[in-house]
Amino acid sequence: MKIIIAGAGAVGTHLARMLSNDNQDVTLIDADETRLSRLGNELDIMTLTRQPASIRGLKEAEVHKADLFIAVTPNESENLTCAMLAKQLGARNTVARVDNYEYMKPENLELFKKMGIESLIYPELLAAEDIAASSRYSWVRQMWEFNGGDLLMLSVKMHDANPIYEKEISNKDNQLVGYTLKDIGRQHGHNFHVVAIKRNGETISPNGDEKILPRDLVFFMTTKDKLDEIRHLTGKDDYPAVNNSLIIGGGKLSVRASWKLNEIHNNVKIIEPDRQRTEELQALVSPDTMILEGEGYDVDLLNDEGYNTMEAIIALTDNDQANILACVAARRRGIRKTIAQVENLDYFDMADDLDIGTVINKKMIAASHIYRMLLKGDVNNVKMLTIGNADVAEFVVKPHSKMTKKIIMEQNLPRGVNIGGMSRDGKSMLVGGRTQLQAGDKVVVFCTGNTLRKLDKFFK
Repeated sequence: MKIIIAGAGAVGTHLARMLSNDNQDVTLIDADETRLSRLGNELDIMTLTRQPASIRGLKEAEVHKADLFIAVTPNESENLTCAMLAKQLGARNTVARVDNYEYMKPENLELFKKMGIESLIYPELLAAEDIAASSRYSWVRQMWEFNGGDLLMLSVKMHDANPIYEKEISNKDNQLVGYTLKDIGRQHGHNFHVVAIKRNGETISPNGDEKILPRDLVFFMTTKDKLDEIRHLTGKDDYPAVNNSLIIGGGKLSVRASWKLNEIHNNVKIIEPDRQRTEELQALVSPDTMILEGEGYDVDLLNDEGYNTMEAIIALTDNDQANILACVAARRRGIRKTIAQVENLDYFDMADDLDIGTVINKKMIAASHIYRMLLKGDVNNVKMLTIGNADVAEFVVKPHSKMTKKIIMEQNLPRGVNIGGMSRDGKSMLVGGRTQLQAGDKVVVFCTGNTLRKLDKFFK
């Protein structure tokens, strides 16, 4: 597939690297020759030093042959302009990055389609939705909802062990650590599936003989009515509900997060050191959000504002290290739910080692949205996980696809693929090896490694 990316910033560079590794034909356009030269030497891509909205540059990049044109420069107007030009010059599909919430309204999305832009991405809005979903429960690291929230995939950290497995750890409530998945299935029925485990930096697709160990990050697929059972079995009954959140940093992501969080929280505060920005925020955030002027590390100010009453600390400054440290400090003070924006991929392992909680990365969130357009199957959603080399995708089963021919255990699916759940005629259910899929089923798949594209052929 021929893909042209306009803009070699953070999102464009991440996309170029990801698509290059996926053996796509990628051309990256940017006006910064130095940046392109570095990437051209590092990646197997074509680079072109031109202004992204240059008609001459687009023609030189052979935009008329492009299957997908992606405009992700920092300038919204430039993105819209070059995406529309690319469409008029023959690009098959176009995507533009924006930062105006008004553009994302359904009626306006249709307007942009008429203008030649098939899809708009607003990374801050997508990230805010992830923050809100992950903040819903303090004991869950990350959560993804399907079928209107009736079908769930969630990750939970195993901090404690059953005393028969590791005597020095005394929490008797964790009824999963130390047992194999077969044992867990026999003891607790089939109310949930363990679709993956992250252990020592590696995400694995487990079989029935795999044991859950202390400090594992376990990915569950379940239905909403079984959520409390997972909470109890993982020893998280004492984790509080999240009703009070403090956001550190007053950037664009914090603005969007305030709106999403107010939909599920009773109280949201934002702390921002710049006085002018705090004044601007008053008109941008949701009406129920309180704005504080100060530093996120000012202990006296935080204590005055009820720091210890917060159930969630969400660090969204532009400084990855500051965000990580803010979450470490919060966890040491007993705050269960912590979320950090971490844009440098090299810091992911450090964040995981420090056990800071949920990691948000706008580049990967935007890439997930775009990657869905590369799949030939009917895909509603794709999530590239920041916490492991894995993807979660929701495929719609097409009539006469391979998946309708045999039960799942006979499909010879790629190694590392685990189909956890599905919705059929609006009803959510878990999936087993003997499940027979039907046309129209919406199937949630967990893929470790680079198996998502291999899976695509089974659903197209």
